[in-house]
Amino acid sequence: MTDVAYVALGSNLGNRAAFLAAARAAISLLPGLHLLAASTVEETAPLGTAPQGPYLNQMIVLASRLAPLELLGQLHAIERGLGRVRTVRWGPRTIDLDIVHIDGRRCEDSALRLPHPGLSDRTFWQREMAELQRMMGRAA
Repeated sequence: MTDVAYVALGSNLGNRAAFLAAARAAISLLPGLHLLAASTVEETAPLGTAPQGPYLNQMIVLASRLAPLELLGQLHAIERGLGRVRTVRWGPRTIDLDIVHIDGRRCEDSALRLPHPGLSDRTFWQREMAELQRMMGRAA
């Protein structure tokens, strides 16, 4: 079974654009995934209360044969490989990879909720997802 998965990428440390590019490249090399499209990159203010710089954000859409939790595990491995250290919730990071939505899937696991609970609050995710849906010829 192949799913259509929307994954958000964000970075606010170091060379942010390079971290987004490295994450896209690493994701495109994963078996069981095919990168279908990538949204425009945009700069946004950080969420949370930790002092930090602005983020570069982007969303990609994938054709995935991986189970949602398997996809999450692969994304977390890429984060670690790109220097992500999970210390402060909503703190600064080299790369953040979030599964935002998988068409036709819901998940209420302690490690993964689908659709992502932040989707309705993050207008930049809504814009990026709508852009991807237009690119894919899907209803927004």
